[in-house]
Amino acid sequence: MTNKFLLKAVNLQGSVVDIAIADGTVQQIGSNISLDGAVAIDCAQSVALPGLVDLHTHLREPGKEDAETVLSGSRAGARGGFVALSAMANTSPVADTAGVVEQVYRLGQDAGLLDVFPIGAVTQGIAGEHLAEIGAMADSVARVRVFSDDGNCVSDPLMMRRALEYVKKFDGVIAQHAQEPRLTDQSQMNEGFVSSQLGLKGWPAIAEESIIARDVLLADHVQARLHICHVTTRGGVEIIRWAKSRGIQVTAEVTPHHLLLTDELARSYDPIYKVNPPLRTELDVMALREALAEGVIDIVATDHAPHPSETKECEWQAASFGMLGLETALSIVNLTMVESGLMKWSDVADRMSTAPAKIGRYENHGHQIAVGKPAHITVMNPTATYRVDRDRMASRSRNTPFHGMELPGTIQATFFQGQLTYQAGA
Repeated sequence: MTNKFLLKAVNLQGSVVDIAIADGTVQQIGSNISLDGAVAIDCAQSVALPGLVDLHTHLREPGKEDAETVLSGSRAGARGGFVALSAMANTSPVADTAGVVEQVYRLGQDAGLLDVFPIGAVTQGIAGEHLAEIGAMADSVARVRVFSDDGNCVSDPLMMRRALEYVKKFDGVIAQHAQEPRLTDQSQMNEGFVSSQLGLKGWPAIAEESIIARDVLLADHVQARLHICHVTTRGGVEIIRWAKSRGIQVTAEVTPHHLLLTDELARSYDPIYKVNPPLRTELDVMALREALAEGVIDIVATDHAPHPSETKECEWQAASFGMLGLETALSIVNLTMVESGLMKWSDVADRMSTAPAKIGRYENHGHQIAVGKPAHITVMNPTATYRVDRDRMASRSRNTPFHGMELPGTIQATFFQGQLTYQAGA
């Protein structure tokens, strides 16, 4: 396996350069570089970005390997330009002990396509009643720094306070799935005009916003780090903006699907559009885009949620919540944020690499592409287009809402520790 590559004529921060990669690091950046024994890759028309980092991925292993495995999810991640994934804790068994997070970490190491950072559960069994082995997970080989019951909200305010206090000891962060359960019991989609027309039980924005408001106040009181998962509402954006203006240690993420899709798609009754939190209105989508551009929302995170076909190809009420996200994320951001003029590629590098690595405390990731730095690099041709085909995806599941859609931007190559983990057409 070669460990030398030469990226020819690639756009790096506005300049067209060659990038030489050898021994896992960036060796040279400049014009007309030569490197003996290197594999040359023509990158004309393409941009080079720091390797993408996802802070919110469901890899399903252990226990739900029919939907995804660490290996298949790593392949999907590499195809999407990712060099690091954060594996959510709602597996079976739940990742609430040092043993489980170490298992997931080692599966990622064995796959070798990218770094897999396990996220530890906040509570035992993500049941919300007793704190999980937070300290043991932090001290484990996996060195967990992000904890989340994602899929469930830590709805008990005392439990949330205790968790925030605990992670302060090692500069950890609690990533909250903001969903007040009493306000969303049996809810199926966004509460609004469309839900009332369709007769599906609505999921009010206030169910998300009330938890965000409570938790930023708790984080301020405790002086701990809080991260808000998959923000979807205009009101949530305003609460986070206010919290940041007060100096509260809060960060937030938005998913690609919430940057593009709206609750109008539920009119099809196709469960491919059923997701938690739900697709919201066009006004919410525009507010999320503006907040991401402004930096009020810090990062894009995929919330990649694979499901076997039998749990999505059924009636809406019986279907699972969730969508695939890894392989289409950068294209969706290109479409919604770059082509719209809201962000530059330097902003994309921040929101999809630098900032998520900083929040997760992933010290070996998120660096700008520079001589001597680890060769974690994503090469994308933003002008090339492709048609999404669920049957050609690397994921074990097929539940993409973008099937058949023409998207701008193709991943040309992904480099992890200087190794080529994905190349278009290879």
